[in-house]
Amino acid sequence: MTLTDFKALTFDCYGTLIDWESGMIEGLKPLTAKLDRELSRNEILEAHARHESSQQLQTPAKNYSELLPIVYKRLAEEWGITVSLEEALAYGQSVGNWPAFSDSAGALQYLKKYYKLVILSNVDNVSFDASNKKLGVEFDAIYTAEDCGSYKPSDRNFEYMLAKLKTLGIKKHEILHTAESMFHDHGPANRHGLASCWIYRRYDQEGFGATMHPGELPKYNFRFNSMADLVKAHQEALRA
Repeated sequence: MTLTDFKALTFDCYGTLIDWESGMIEGLKPLTAKLDRELSRNEILEAHARHESSQQLQTPAKNYSELLPIVYKRLAEEWGITVSLEEALAYGQSVGNWPAFSDSAGALQYLKKYYKLVILSNVDNVSFDASNKKLGVEFDAIYTAEDCGSYKPSDRNFEYMLAKLKTLGIKKHEILHTAESMFHDHGPANRHGLASCWIYRRYDQEGFGATMHPGELPKYNFRFNSMADLVKAHQEALRA
């Protein structure tokens, strides 16, 4: 199996193309500034992951921008802090401010020459549109949790994507699912028989950060520490 075997790259966005962990840390500053004790970056992200995952299970049809304020409230309660509704709602609107990784736009522009590029994201359409402006590429298809009515790692999201890609003439064996999250993406990719590429953005950090622990690590076909490394590997595959 080589990178040139595929027709489409299906991407997770947040954590893979958009630096959601830095965005979260920045967006949560009005809350974490009220803490009477210091929490590490990972402690904040892991608490966020717990509440986000729980809320996504409870309200799978709720848009991400409406779900994040609930996560904000749950974090405040866990940490014994009083917050206003306005503060929580502001966090829900912060997704558009989350930065892209420095290599994302350039890598996507290069890969667009060789693949159909597809998004399978756990956000709503308005939030993704704001992030898309930072990525500098026109995707061939965009599937969000709002479209699917559920959040990854639900199988529904992958079933939805595969059904829609079939209408575009893209078959399962022609897809390489490309993502950072073992929990949200590689686990369900394994269940659906998709080849996958791990963009291991957290290679130099402990734990799983803003994603839940996946349990037994899923399998993957390729691993790179950045999108830039994926591009280099693709160039080498072409030369070979």
